[in-house]
Amino acid sequence: MTQYWQQLMNEAQQLRRQLHSEPELGWQETDTAARIRDRLTRLDIPWRACAATGTVATLRADAQGWHTALRGDIDALPIHERTELTWQSNRAGCMHACGHDGHTATLLTTAAWLKRNEAHLKGPVTLIFQPAEEGGHGAREMINDGALEGVERIYGWHNWPAIEFGKLVCPDGIVMCGNGTFEVALTGVGGHASQPELCRDPVLAASALVQALQQIVSRRLAPQQATVVSVTSIDAPSAPTVIPEKAVIGGSIRVSDQSARERVNALIEDIAQQVAAAYGVEASVTITPRYHPTINHPSAAQSVREAWGELYGSDSLDHSTAVPIMASEDFSYYLREIPGAFALIGADDGEAHRHPCHSPYYDFNDRLLEPVTRLYSQLVQAPLP
Repeated sequence: MTQYWQQLMNEAQQLRRQLHSEPELGWQETDTAARIRDRLTRLDIPWRACAATGTVATLRADAQGWHTALRGDIDALPIHERTELTWQSNRAGCMHACGHDGHTATLLTTAAWLKRNEAHLKGPVTLIFQPAEEGGHGAREMINDGALEGVERIYGWHNWPAIEFGKLVCPDGIVMCGNGTFEVALTGVGGHASQPELCRDPVLAASALVQALQQIVSRRLAPQQATVVSVTSIDAPSAPTVIPEKAVIGGSIRVSDQSARERVNALIEDIAQQVAAAYGVEASVTITPRYHPTINHPSAAQSVREAWGELYGSDSLDHSTAVPIMASEDFSYYLREIPGAFALIGADDGEAHRHPCHSPYYDFNDRLLEPVTRLYSQLVQAPLP
């Protein structure tokens, strides 16, 4: 068993790096899905396609114990990689900049170990290889296509470079925030830069609006409320001597609950209209909700903490990282359907793994493959080497 385990760990690293070199964006993960399905077929694990490029596989389907699901996300991001690693992306403008290559490799490695120990599983185990986590609502579509059918609890995880390597964060309740995006189109009167009095300048209005929106959190919400409003883009194409007719502002919000979302959305609309009126332009506001907060069920979160603590000691549990993390996760869809928990596991073991997720210099820490495979196996009560 120990020799087989070591073989799996060697293969896990190779697989992770292969996946990293061939990333695919959400809902385009055809090659990734084919690789996953081929591996499952060779392991003699039954699987079915789910939500197009997603895959659901089940072990010990007829067992009478708890039916547990384990999830890994498979999509990449539209980022041009700049790591210069030997396994860096060979697809321009597409990169595994969030570690989903590592999540997928971990789940496939867990699949192999569980198959070897299938007779010891107390209940069915479903493996969910989910597409389109990065804003594509992949979890929602997997649920709609029956991925959770019969499942009684679910576990997932995310590597986190801002946390010390091997430390686990898995609180009862909220672990990651909900999010949304907004766009404000400001329409004025364009004209010659030498005659601003004849124009209604949307760029000037946009500049004022950026300042006003960034004060929502600091001046309109309670300091205790976990909220972020970030203006991330201003688009006002023009020429040096031309005041344009239109400027568009885009941004992101992060909220801890629905009441905060409603409050922030209303403030964005109100402030945009008031600023626009002050500068003589018109504002059109579009707000798009994305993911709900990721809220752990206490009993499932306790199971994760206990399993990690048994494996790596009580010191491996991180009690200092502030939660909720302000990033978002579509794992929240699963947790709104059935009990489960989502954990953040630290990846920072030095300079090479301190780059944040979504950075062009980011790379998944392969040292996480083994401990998380052990965690997943422990959660479904499979034997360990």
